[in-house]
Amino acid sequence: MPPRTLLTALSVKSAKPKEKTYRISDEKGLYLEVTAKGQKYWRLKYRFNSKEKRLAIGVYPEVSLSEAREAREEARKLLGEGVDPSQAKQAKKYELRASESDVYEVVAREWLAKEIPHWSATHRERTERIIEKDLLPYLGNRVMKEISAPELLGVLRRIEARGAIETAHRGRTISSQIFRYGIACGHCERDPAADLRGALQKQIKTHFSAITEPKKVGWLLNTIDAYQGSTQVRAALRLAPLVFVRPGELRHAEWSEIDFETATWSIPAEKMKMREPHIVPLSRQALQILKDLYPLTGTAKYIFYTRSKNKPLSENGINAALRYLGVGREQMTAHGFRAMARTLLDEALNYRIEYIEHQLAHTVKDHNGRAYNRTKHLVERRKMMQHWADYLDSLRSGAVG
Repeated sequence: MPPRTLLTALSVKSAKPKEKTYRISDEKGLYLEVTAKGQKYWRLKYRFNSKEKRLAIGVYPEVSLSEAREAREEARKLLGEGVDPSQAKQAKKYELRASESDVYEVVAREWLAKEIPHWSATHRERTERIIEKDLLPYLGNRVMKEISAPELLGVLRRIEARGAIETAHRGRTISSQIFRYGIACGHCERDPAADLRGALQKQIKTHFSAITEPKKVGWLLNTIDAYQGSTQVRAALRLAPLVFVRPGELRHAEWSEIDFETATWSIPAEKMKMREPHIVPLSRQALQILKDLYPLTGTAKYIFYTRSKNKPLSENGINAALRYLGVGREQMTAHGFRAMARTLLDEALNYRIEYIEHQLAHTVKDHNGRAYNRTKHLVERRKMMQHWADYLDSLRSGAVG
């Protein structure tokens, strides 16, 4: 295969518009985007925290090929330091607009960039969504030290008004963390979010709905088997009770984490709530679901995705499918499969609590107070997971009730 030709100043200048926008690649992710109207934009494609992103470098001819390459190398240097170039660019843009102190968005993005490497994918997405959709549109351009408690409360009240009480409380917590970071870095002197304790509507503590009565579990499994929607969603629904991981861990599952030979799913620490790697022994039934799905999504990063191979199944994907099947929110949730397993493995199959808790990736300590490592009781847990899958089959067929 002949080596790929890199861009030259002449080829960039000579690039003509076509019927549709197209791209001409250089190297290391840099490319020139030519629109149907003839505009030429420099872009950089890169990955940050396993997510593909784009960085707008500039417009040709204001930015030449050599300048675009310099910008690319600067971005790659930031990536090497664990910094997202897009967030760094945004922070720099707003830094120029700050008056006596930094504006909220600059500090929020600095804090976000610092914290993201320590979060699970689900927590990262939820936090980014609240910042981008609920906080920055109203506070982004405001100077940190000028934001008062009443002003912040007004922003949080907007979230409350749409009935998202839990999100409003999360927004207050996130903003408080941003302000505390700002205080530590000298961007502001106090945290107005701390003054809002008790100002928001109280959250109603609820447990995740779960079906734990054996006959009803059999009904649920048969209902899931009748799902006629997306093949990937159906596979995720069928796999959920067999592995009973957290919903975020399931939808972010990657083919690279599956070992078909050893029938093992190894989840890395950064995806886990407790920030510890986790092993999920796969039963014959779970393995078969994955083998059947592999021809469809095996070339993608994520096992379960919807429209884009680079994006996992949506956060509400499994819950939405359950609602579509007529399973009410008060009956069962995606998270409820964990409670189902926790209850029946204990009460119906009589497994030791430490086996169950360890498989649920809960913190389990021995008599010396040391947390078990990920391979603790792995042999016993593998037997338990197969027994659990066989038990669910028996409930499905009505053999146990």
